[in-house]
Amino acid sequence: FTKLIKEITVAARMGGGEPDGNPRLRTAVAAAKQSGVPKDNIERGIKKGTGELEGESYDEVVYEGYGPAGVAMLIEGTTDNRNRTVADVRHLLSRYNGSLGQSNSVAWMFSTQGHIEFSATEYTEDQVTDASIEAGAEDIVKQEDVWLVVTGAEDFHGVREKLEAQGLTILSASLTRVPQNTVQLSGKDAETMLKLMDALDDHDDVQKVHANFEIASEEMERIGGG
Repeated sequence: FTKLIKEITVAARMGGGEPDGNPRLRTAVAAAKQSGVPKDNIERGIKKGTGELEGESYDEVVYEGYGPAGVAMLIEGTTDNRNRTVADVRHLLSRYNGSLGQSNSVAWMFSTQGHIEFSATEYTEDQVTDASIEAGAEDIVKQEDVWLVVTGAEDFHGVREKLEAQGLTILSASLTRVPQNTVQLSGKDAETMLKLMDALDDHDDVQKVHANFEIASEEMERIGGG
């Protein structure tokens, strides 16, 4: 639960401890509840952010870098020690044939979108489409058993609130970075890239990792069965 609580603390510090008036905090609390974080832990995270309880002071960080085969990467994190975190991220990138980049070395390769997911077994395409059009969403995409509603970055919180006001139950909602172009990986590069993604995901200070690679389903099956 560490990453979820960190996001709650940072959101409360940035925008106050009332979820109703802090869209980012509302999103963080919803994600924590969906993952089974106890209510007491959520409340403590909020109070640490507002200063009502003593605790670590977290800063938001974004690192830009490259993975194997020149894959562009944006790594978002929250940390109480910037020097430790940047050293750890640099080490992981280097370990898996990547490197840390300079500011804006890869950020320009990504655009920011809002992604809101609904259950495709609970709602029909018409239900989600009608609600999304009324809420001002940009696009709707079917992904296996979910409907993905896409919004502009600035419209994300407003669209989410309008969808909730229409009575729809949201599975997840977040701002994400979407690559403008992708690199197709296979063989050792694909295997190394997946190991790097896992290693970063396992790091407590890393919140999100965005990268512009794709791996064909056949290649994923080969790697998974290897």
